[in-house]
Amino acid sequence: MKIIYFHGFASSGATGTAQMLRAMLPEVEVLSPDIPVDPVEALPFLQTLVATEQPDLIIGTSMGGMYAQQMHGYRKICVNPAFNMSKLSKVLRPGVHKFLNGRKDNAKDFRITKEIIQHFFMMEMQQFKGITDFDKENTWGLFGIHDPLVNTYDLFKKYYPNAIRFDGEHSLNEKALHSTVIPLVKQILSLA
Repeated sequence: MKIIYFHGFASSGATGTAQMLRAMLPEVEVLSPDIPVDPVEALPFLQTLVATEQPDLIIGTSMGGMYAQQMHGYRKICVNPAFNMSKLSKVLRPGVHKFLNGRKDNAKDFRITKEIIQHFFMMEMQQFKGITDFDKENTWGLFGIHDPLVNTYDLFKKYYPNAIRFDGEHSLNEKALHSTVIPLVKQILSLA
């Protein structure tokens, strides 16, 4: 079994969430790439990676959940998906920002430009196109009831029936993984 995990904004494949998934699911290979900052690069990069690796499941959190939703033809869990990145002015603002985790290329910071924000906006306008019946049945949305940053439950429900609220915040922690994410992963992958 193979899972690809898509991290959130300003994070990396070395995020603690990917490490906890590996520890909690030792029978599953968990891949966790560094996602490019600009969606013009990120979306094709992730589509190529998914087509090459053919995962049994994709899990994405926040920005990663927004990207995961766009991986048509795969089973996926979108946790607190940030479908409106371009409108998150507290997060996506012009300037230089620090990465929260180490990246494979050793980059410590990254620059957000007005052009990158525009790229997010343009992608957001197209992100729900191409949804198939398979996608509707095999896409789950998990929404923390204490998430102060992103609230896209109603938007998700416009396209997908499998929306679940959980006792958690925006970022996943060990408790939320144990109580909500891991049971759903085991159900989807039919793991004992």
